Amino acid sequence: MSKEFNYDVLVIGSGASGLGLALQLPADFRIAVLSKADLTSGSTYQAQGGVAAVLDNNDSAQSHIDDTITAGANLSRRDAVEFTVQHGKESIDWLIRQGVPFTREGDEYHLTKEGGHSHRRIIHSADATGQAIQQTLIEKARNSDNIDLFEDHIAVDLITRHKLNLADNRCIGAYVLDNATGHVEVFKAGSVVLATGGVSKAYLYTSNPDGASGDGIAMAWRAGCRVGNLEFNQFHPTCLYHPQAKSFLITEAVRGEGGRLLLPDGSRFMDKFDPRGELAPRDIVARAIDHEMKRLGADCLFLDISHKPAEFVKQHFPTIYERCLGYGIDITQEPIPVVPAAHYTCGGIMTNQAGMTDVKGLYAIGETAFTGLHGANRLASNSLLECIVYASSAAQHIIDNRPAEDQLPVIPCWDESQVTDSDEDVIIAHNWDELRRFMWDYVGIVRTTKRLQRAKHRVDLLQQEISEYYSNYKVSRDLLELRNLAVVADLIIRSAMHRKESRGLHYTLDYPKTHPEPRDTILTPVNYEWR
Repeated sequence: MSKEFNYDVLVIGSGASGLGLALQLPADFRIAVLSKADLTSGSTYQAQGGVAAVLDNNDSAQSHIDDTITAGANLSRRDAVEFTVQHGKESIDWLIRQGVPFTREGDEYHLTKEGGHSHRRIIHSADATGQAIQQTLIEKARNSDNIDLFEDHIAVDLITRHKLNLADNRCIGAYVLDNATGHVEVFKAGSVVLATGGVSKAYLYTSNPDGASGDGIAMAWRAGCRVGNLEFNQFHPTCLYHPQAKSFLITEAVRGEGGRLLLPDGSRFMDKFDPRGELAPRDIVARAIDHEMKRLGADCLFLDISHKPAEFVKQHFPTIYERCLGYGIDITQEPIPVVPAAHYTCGGIMTNQAGMTDVKGLYAIGETAFTGLHGANRLASNSLLECIVYASSAAQHIIDNRPAEDQLPVIPCWDESQVTDSDEDVIIAHNWDELRRFMWDYVGIVRTTKRLQRAKHRVDLLQQEISEYYSNYKVSRDLLELRNLAVVADLIIRSAMHRKESRGLHYTLDYPKTHPEPRDTILTPVNYEWR
C-alpha cells in the first residue's frame, strides 16, 4: 500500500549540497532528505582534493575570480563567479563550525594548490576531504530532530500543479520508489530541492559512483525547466587504470604537489601541450593524455610522485597510497597507471543565485545545477565550494518564501494497475551498456559532427524502447536510472551538436577554433537556442 509523507522541504540528494541546505534551515521546518542508496553513496564522499576559497592574506578574491574565468574558457558568468568566491570564506567557516576536520599545519590550516590556481587556496582533509565533509554532515543531520533521512529511496518524478491540471506550475512534491518495498510513495512538500549530482555515469569510464545518472536534470526537464551548457562534461585526466579498480580517482593535488605525467618510456610530455605543464586545466591535460594514448596505442599513461620523500607522499595522500598498495602499486616507489574518465557535469538545470529554477517551489543546487560558475570547464575544487555557497543561498530563499500548507492540493497515489513485473531485465542491462558505450565513443573527449549524428540516431531509438518498457512494467532503480540517463544523454548530444566551436571541455575536430564572443547553450523542453 502506498504511503503519503508531508514535509515543508523535500531534499532529493544527500551529498554536501543537499545536507548542507537541510542543516541551514530552522528547527521549525520539517525536512525529508532522500538518498538513492546509503548516505555515503554519492560523489561528495569520494571527493579527494578539497574546497577552493580565499583564506590566505597573500591571495585575493580577484585572483580566484580570474582563475575561475580563465579555466572556464571565458564562458563563466561573472556575477556567478563573484557571488561564489565572495561567499567562500563564510562557507568554509560554516563547515568548520559543523566540525569538519580540515588538515592543519601548525596553528594554521594547510592549503594546497591544484591545476589552474595561481595560489595555494585549497583547504582539505588529507586526501579524503569529501569523506570528512560527508561524515560530519551526516552526523549532524542524524542528530537533528527536524530532519528525516530516507536511504534507498529513488525519486521517480516531480509532481507539479500542471501535472494535476491546476493553474500554475508550482512543484509540490515527488513520487518516490522505496526500493526495499518496491512501492512508489508520495512525498508532498512546499519546497523541493534537487541535489542529485551529475550525469557522468552516461559514459563508459567515469570516476563517479553508480548513482550519477542525471536524475535531477531529467526530472526537471520533464517538469518544464530549461537546462544549460550540458555539452561541457569534464573528463578528469587521472583515474587509476587497473582491472579491479572501479572508478578510483587520483586527485588533482598529486600534480599540485609535484606529480609528473609520463609516457610509457618514462618521458614527460605535458610541456608540449601547455606551458603550465601538469598544472594546466583539466580539459587540456585530459586531451593531452587522450592524444598520447591514441598516438602510441597505449592502454594508459603514468603519474609519478615517487621522486618525493616517501613520508611526504604517505602523509599527503594516505588514501591513494593505501588503495594503490592494495592493487600492488607502491606510489612511493613507482608511477601510477592512469587514464582519463568522465568526472564532472559543468552544465545542468538553469538556476539563479538562490537556486531557483523555472518552476516555482523547485530548487537545484550542486552539480545538478547550472549556475554559470564553471563556464566551459570547472576549476579544480570549486565544486564543493559551489555546493555550500548555493545550499546557503537556497536555504535562505526557502526560509523567506515559506508557502502556507493549505496551498498544497491533494495528490493522487501512484497508479500501478496497468503495469506488470518485468521478466526481461536483460533489456535494461543491454540498453544501459549500449548507451554508455556510444556516449564514450561518439560524445567523449574529442568529438566530430558525424560522431554526434550517430549518437543522436542511437539515443532516439533507445528512448523509444525505454519509453515502451517504462509504460508496461513496474519501475525499478535500474529502469529509472536508464530512463534518466537516456534523457540527459540526448540533451548532451543536442547541446554538443549546436555548439559550432571548440571551447573548454567541448572539443570538435570540425570546428577547432573558438568564437570571439562566448555564449551559453540553453535548451528548453520545447526547443533550444543560444542566449
